[in-house]
Amino acid sequence: MTAESFTPGPSRERALRTALGAFATGVTVVTCRDTSAGPLGFTANSFASVSLDPPLVLWSPSVASPRHDAFVAAQDFSIHVLAADQLHLSQRFAERADDFNGLDWHDSPNGVPLLDGCLTRLDCRHFATHGAGDHTIVLGLVEQVTHTPGAPLLFALGAYGRFSGL
Repeated sequence: MTAESFTPGPSRERALRTALGAFATGVTVVTCRDTSAGPLGFTANSFASVSLDPPLVLWSPSVASPRHDAFVAAQDFSIHVLAADQLHLSQRFAERADDFNGLDWHDSPNGVPLLDGCLTRLDCRHFATHGAGDHTIVLGLVEQVTHTPGAPLLFALGAYGRFSGL
């Protein structure tokens, strides 16, 4: 295969998306409670650890998403790192934000919906937001961590998979 070099721009969005997709990521579902809509979930692979002191993480919802404003405004939210067998959660919350029917979940003391059985859950308080092109960077201060060892659900090159080394 021959490498392709290009300048990102209006006619190269697909090529840029493909190039960025070569970076494998974990898959998360971010949850919050909207005062008018109730419990909400948002599938996101735009997640990263930022700092250990203080413990900060980030995720980046698309400005075009109908869920954007509720998640950016949320004072409390949780980021759930999905296990390899939780593809159904990723797909569900990619399609509908408010469909918690039939899932194992409960409310945190702050009213944030918490999904049971995930590898890691990071319970966060809003720290800051920053506009970044067609997304908003949401920084969360991690206040509580729940972790269970296991294989993560991964996403790369437009497909889901799992790490075979585990």
